Amino acid sequence: HIFEIDENGKKELVRKNNLVVYNGREALAQMLVRQNNSSSSNAPNAKDHFLSWFGLGHGGVLPADPLDPVPPTLINTDLNSAVEINTDDSTAADSGFKHPFDQIEFERDPLNDDKWLILKITVTIGVDDANGKQISEAGLFTATSNAGGWSGDFFLFARVTFSSIVKTSDRRLVFVWYLYV
Repeated sequence: HIFEIDENGKKELVRKNNLVVYNGREALAQMLVRQNNSSSSNAPNAKDHFLSWFGLGHGGVLPADPLDPVPPTLINTDLNSAVEINTDDSTAADSGFKHPFDQIEFERDPLNDDKWLILKITVTIGVDDANGKQISEAGLFTATSNAGGWSGDFFLFARVTFSSIVKTSDRRLVFVWYLYV
């Protein structure tokens, strides 16, 4: 879900399903057994990675129609056209292209005996972030660190596309991302 927060309150803008891409699945397999798979072409050294970063892009739509999203595919290995979120933010990574999570929560799944099978990740893109950008894609990334300034390897885990949203300084965007395990 993507929410806009402005002086008038909170409004839902988008509700879309994300796709855990092959890249993310290969990384997850390595994380589960804590063993690198050097045969993997997308995530060959992911055993020490964990889900830790959020990215935005403007490549989720065709240039001729910014309101018609192109669905993510299993073979995506990155965002199509990443945008800088905030180069002045000391908590950011990848030269300002990756943003940290605000919160990670575990939720019960009422459809599966109320077991703790839902992971809810919340990220706020604040008034100083990504201003003037047309945003139409977002992704969750793995890395071996969630420390601000990190510039090491990142692997795309999941991606979502949506109609373009123009980010301005008078609005905050809150992304609420659900992963069902």
